[in-house]
Amino acid sequence: MYRTHNLGELNIKNVGEEVELAGWIQKIRNLGGMIFIDLRDEFGITQAVINETNLQEQAKELTTESCINICGKVVERSSKNPKMATGEIEVVVNKIEILGKCKNVLPFEINTDQEVREDLRLEYRFLDLRNEKLHNIILLRSKILKTLRDKMDELEFTEIQTPILANSSPEGARDFLVPSRLHPGEFYALPQAPQQFKQLLMVGGFNKYYQIAPCFRDEDPRADRAPGEFYQLDFEMSFATQEDVFKVVEEIIPYTFKKFTNWKVDEGPFLRIPYKEAMEKYGIDKPDLRNPLIIQDVTKAFEGTEFNAFKDKTVKAIVVPKGAEQGRKFFDKMTEFAVEECGAKGLAWTKVETDGTITGGISKFITPDIKQKLEKENNVKPGDSIFFVADEFHTAQKIAGLVRIELGNRLDLIEKNVYKFCFIVDFPMYELSDEGTIDFCHNPFSMPQGGLKALEENDPLEVLAYQYDLVCNGYETMSGAVRNHDPETMVKAFEIAGYTEEDVKNRFGALYNAFQYGTPPHAGAAPGIDRLIMLIADSTNIREVIAFPKNKKARDLLMRAPSVVSKQQLDDVHIQIKEEK
Repeated sequence: MYRTHNLGELNIKNVGEEVELAGWIQKIRNLGGMIFIDLRDEFGITQAVINETNLQEQAKELTTESCINICGKVVERSSKNPKMATGEIEVVVNKIEILGKCKNVLPFEINTDQEVREDLRLEYRFLDLRNEKLHNIILLRSKILKTLRDKMDELEFTEIQTPILANSSPEGARDFLVPSRLHPGEFYALPQAPQQFKQLLMVGGFNKYYQIAPCFRDEDPRADRAPGEFYQLDFEMSFATQEDVFKVVEEIIPYTFKKFTNWKVDEGPFLRIPYKEAMEKYGIDKPDLRNPLIIQDVTKAFEGTEFNAFKDKTVKAIVVPKGAEQGRKFFDKMTEFAVEECGAKGLAWTKVETDGTITGGISKFITPDIKQKLEKENNVKPGDSIFFVADEFHTAQKIAGLVRIELGNRLDLIEKNVYKFCFIVDFPMYELSDEGTIDFCHNPFSMPQGGLKALEENDPLEVLAYQYDLVCNGYETMSGAVRNHDPETMVKAFEIAGYTEEDVKNRFGALYNAFQYGTPPHAGAAPGIDRLIMLIADSTNIREVIAFPKNKKARDLLMRAPSVVSKQQLDDVHIQIKEEK
């Protein structure tokens, strides 16, 4: 053993004991007659003092962040440090051993408040992980995973691993493909999610399944989305409805958040917001309910208006209540944001003075009739400010949603130290693609509301699905659905999206075949682990909760991946690189 105690454990009760400690040198202070060392490990910091002349000569070789082992006697400090857990004691060193020497020059200071370029931190991630804040987040991640597993075990779910080398299937993102050496010209795909496997487990008679599942999607990175790979708490239940899934989520999520935060946490049952309502009120399907602002449709109020920018347009309004007043410069900055960041043609606005008069912006177009409608139907009051977005319906919704978020942030309206959850329900089964074809809106394996009859008789764009998301503070943290377990309904659902029955057999042959053999109704969901941890850790950067993340360009700067491989490796898997001209 290199140590008798962890650093951070020693206190006044240990005075007089001979101890052996090991860790990294955080700081060295040479005062001439004695040398002080702050020695750090995962558990804390202990001050060591070197008095002996021969040891002081040896200590001259020491550098910060070197890993050392010391032996010595615990004594009471004459000058105590109340800010340190071990501030009442220090260790008088009688032996030093260098376990791993560190270079004299570090690429960056590890425990500092100074900003360090992220790509440099990722290149030296093994050093970055020594940073106390980041290190504690990774430890927090471990504790959260254990809590989730314990809770799933308590709820009698069975943990089952599913394959990593799977088949390619259309699930919303590009697949990562793995060429087969044994089967030339054929490829495995890394699973975007264990979707088909967990459904097959339900067919196999398992009652409740879960796993902390790795998922692989070739998507562009974002601050809240890790590129390439991420983890989710994947679970599925036989003989289950949407309500059964919600009960499980409302049991697991608040319990986990409460255990690791002192913020206020919503308890179940969570608010349920239909997708259509979410888009109308918030302009987005992942609304931040800490923001009190609501989008209102004021198109009817402006019917017959002389304001050309509003003619024949959908007009959305965001009413900022009295108490959040801002000057003209604020309105100009918001207009600049809407045009440059949201793609808006402009952002109209006006103010209602405390005496009820309309001033500023487009006030000259607010006729007494329009003013009366806004007051009566949109609850506009003296002292309020109003922002207007006018455009094609979906574009107006989207821009108004972005403006709402920005207003909430700039006006500091976001409720502090609270986690607000809601379920977004009743997603459309289908949507129009950019090419004008009908495509799945969410999960192609979802059960349509109304079943086969709805698919056969209704306009596809009017069919709703038993699909749902869990949203927390403006982040989508979970997706799930009641699954389509009937082969006839499955074939019809894919037929509407442009797939033939033969396509279904070829691409989803295992599910199609399994569904012929007595499939139970089943439903499930998959909370995103990385995003949940990001929220609990109060971080806005998902890379800060992953031990070895990729950067903003989906590169692993530490391991230098992706990388070029040898021609022999390519030949082994029958791949030839097409050179760009």
